[in-house]
Amino acid sequence: MMDHILIDTDVILDFFFDRKPYSDDASEILSLCEKGKVRGFVTSVIISNVYYLLKKTANHVNVVASLKLLLTIIDISNIDKDVVLAALHSDFKDFEDALQNFSAQQDHRINRIITRNIKDFKTSKLSIMTPEIFLKTLN
Repeated sequence: MMDHILIDTDVILDFFFDRKPYSDDASEILSLCEKGKVRGFVTSVIISNVYYLLKKTANHVNVVASLKLLLTIIDISNIDKDVVLAALHSDFKDFEDALQNFSAQQDHRINRIITRNIKDFKTSKLSIMTPEIFLKTLN
């Protein structure tokens, strides 16, 4: 069965900002999504945060083009009222991470979250892996 993964903001930013040594794993994960070997998801909050941070170093047109390209290979997991309420009532220390987690949990296709912030997801019901560990499980 194909893995369905939520790719956290830090991994997407590692890719776009070529943050070494993490960008190689981020690139490999997105490449797997592009090849159809893994189904990748983000949330609208991740897209918004990535836009905001990329916009500090590039113009609107280029940032939008980059995000449109990203969305040709990954899907969006929804954040609705139930997700927001679950996040607000959770014991997550970081609200944004709570939103990602409960969006992924509500989207029954997603079976794991890929992030470098494993500690922030310690109360998640999903499998949480770093990009490095996830890639090792595939090989």
